[in-house]
Amino acid sequence: MKHVALEQLQTVADVEWEQQPQPMSRNQRIERWAELLELNPSRRLATLHQTENRLAKERDAMRIDGSPISAAFGDPVLRAAGLQGDSYGEAKRFFELTDYQLHRALCYCHFGATVSAATAAHYIRKAAGSGRRSLVARLWERLAE
Repeated sequence: MKHVALEQLQTVADVEWEQQPQPMSRNQRIERWAELLELNPSRRLATLHQTENRLAKERDAMRIDGSPISAAFGDPVLRAAGLQGDSYGEAKRFFELTDYQLHRALCYCHFGATVSAATAAHYIRKAAGSGRRSLVARLWERLAE
């Protein structure tokens, strides 16, 4: 067997390898997402329509091209860390956010059809730092289940 450098091998073959998930803490994942959005802060991103009025199964399946979640899924670092798609439910699972937190950062009812990347980053980062939730937030969570 002949050993060659990856760069040499790529000149004669399509090389693909499976990346192993890289461990990142919840805060690291959320911070990475916010930083990605802040690379182009004035970029308009699509919002999700009426997340608060959907059944949990339907809400989890929601996705739209050009959303803040799509921006996260476009990042190879977050995909290598385990982000598997750009649906609402996958964002909720991977970033360990609540329905209330995602609703506040991504829903049409707060921003209209689009939200600036800077604003989405602000609310995503705010969700990461939230320790104690308000009574309204906790009630909304219960109703959303």
